Amino acid sequence: MGMMCAGCSARVEQRLNALDGVRSATVNLPARTALVDYDENLITLEQMQQQLAAIGYNMVIDEDRNVEAIEQQAYRSLRNRVIASWGFALLVMAVSMEWIHIGTRDTANQLCLIIALLNIVYCGRQFYVTAWRQLLHGSANMDTLVALSTAVSFLFSTFNTFWGDQVWGCRGIAWHTYFDASVMIITFVLTGRLLEERAKQGTASAIRALMGLQPKTAHLIADGTPVDAPLSTLQPGDTIEVRPGEKVPVDGTVVGDAAACIDESMITGEPAPVMKHRGDRVLAGTIATALPREGSAGGGTFRFRAEQVGQKTMLAHIIRMVQEAQGSKAPVQRVVDRIALIFVPSVIAVSLLTFLLWLFIGGTAHLPQAVLSAVSVLVIACPCAMGLATPTALMVGIGKAAEKNILIKDATALEQLRQVNAMVVDKTGTLTTPITSTSPDTPSETLKPHAAEAMDALAAQGIEVYMISGDREERVARVAREAHITHYRAEVLPQDKEDLVRQLQREGRHVAMVGDGINDSQALAAADVSIAMGRGTDVAMEVAQVTLMGTDLRRLSDAVSLSRRTVGMIHQNLFWAFVYNVVCIPLAAGAPYLFGWQWQITPMWASALMAFSSVSVVLNSLRLKLVTRP
Repeated sequence: MGMMCAGCSARVEQRLNALDGVRSATVNLPARTALVDYDENLITLEQMQQQLAAIGYNMVIDEDRNVEAIEQQAYRSLRNRVIASWGFALLVMAVSMEWIHIGTRDTANQLCLIIALLNIVYCGRQFYVTAWRQLLHGSANMDTLVALSTAVSFLFSTFNTFWGDQVWGCRGIAWHTYFDASVMIITFVLTGRLLEERAKQGTASAIRALMGLQPKTAHLIADGTPVDAPLSTLQPGDTIEVRPGEKVPVDGTVVGDAAACIDESMITGEPAPVMKHRGDRVLAGTIATALPREGSAGGGTFRFRAEQVGQKTMLAHIIRMVQEAQGSKAPVQRVVDRIALIFVPSVIAVSLLTFLLWLFIGGTAHLPQAVLSAVSVLVIACPCAMGLATPTALMVGIGKAAEKNILIKDATALEQLRQVNAMVVDKTGTLTTPITSTSPDTPSETLKPHAAEAMDALAAQGIEVYMISGDREERVARVAREAHITHYRAEVLPQDKEDLVRQLQREGRHVAMVGDGINDSQALAAADVSIAMGRGTDVAMEVAQVTLMGTDLRRLSDAVSLSRRTVGMIHQNLFWAFVYNVVCIPLAAGAPYLFGWQWQITPMWASALMAFSSVSVVLNSLRLKLVTRP
């Protein structure tokens, strides 16, 4: 809690990584979460909390607290402050622009002073509190810029209200107050954050959808009778009853003679319900449906024995995998983080330089202009846009992939996937489904649905496919023809698969390996991007950076396309964030005056632009959610 810009997240991450016992820490600004790998024997979560509190940030570690409730409360508080600030803004504008006649100029200025002070105390107090904490620890963030700019404009206006005529008027210098700027800066920044929070809620929609698959209670069989029990009380070995229309609460194995019809589409992406009988596995989050034939025993109600519960279920593993992937950093983000650490101090230095240059050029007669320009520079600079550029796109892209039953392990895999131009694909179990023929010693197989379409889609993306198998030449050749694959190798060993991957890499290719068995693990580990089928072995899924749930091979091209779109979105966001600051800071400083243009960005408009820049980055990333089929 308390992270507002890229500098904040970079500082928190830097502090965590410096602690003894912390192996690695990655901080996600949009989600305001930290993924920490640490040694419990050397450091505790409470000690991390104390270390972060020492630099002005709060760490919520109580697992029993409802994080969503905390976020909702913070959102409501922010919304109330935005509403109040707009009220103060309209009132101060009405007075300062004489929409409401208040008598003398001094009376109007004094009333604006009171309004601006109320706005600072109630609506903008947190900016000052955070800025003070940062100052105590020798650092600065976005709140520091807001606090400095509003304080300078308010104090300068207060000085002019009471002593303007004596100091400036007697010298023939026109003086003004900027209480409206002080109020509007806070108003626009708070409004931007509110819109940003609303938009960022959409980036986490995939996680919320996955979490919503798990029911709150289960029908636990106690003494032969079903009793409703919280999921937290379930233990391996418990017998649980599931009725048609209900969600399976945990992973387990069907017991008894009653058949079950299960919709597993939310886990595997396969649209057709699957019949389950005694000994078959069922997964948490899947839905029991009525049996297709009326009069079937049990009508679709079945019982199963719990085996994996709590954080050990497949659904929990998927949720954890998506969360970790969304919290990981792309290589480009490391550069942004280093820039963010010096961004705010640099902006303060530029603001001070702007103030001194105006005084040097025009003397004390230009003091009001110097103050106005310095404040505009402080307000318009936006480290938030840089900090949000990469992680928001990653959160949306990885979340969108999860919706398509494509699980991406980390941001590096997502970034590398777009560069793939050669793909090595295992045959049996990946491209084909093994079946048993009628002459018993002769195994046969059938091509998976949409396999040929999937291979054609990869070719259209400029990816050359190589099929590889330990099977006999004639069978491999037949499957290659049916799947529209030109390059293939037969009768190979696991080492041969790895050798092919490395050969293609030596030729300058970026290689992805797709497999589902233990014999594919060597090649998966050697590839630039490793992809496993979700119904393959645990070893293959553990090694792989990308897991395709189900059997639809069209998700291969979907994953590549989504990677290219997401990385493209990151580049767009970073371009906008950097160009915005490079262009707007000189305009706010008064650079147009050098070319004879009597124009510059005022503090009020600077705050509006700053708020818009952050919101635009998040909204641009959310465009990925509109993709129906990558």
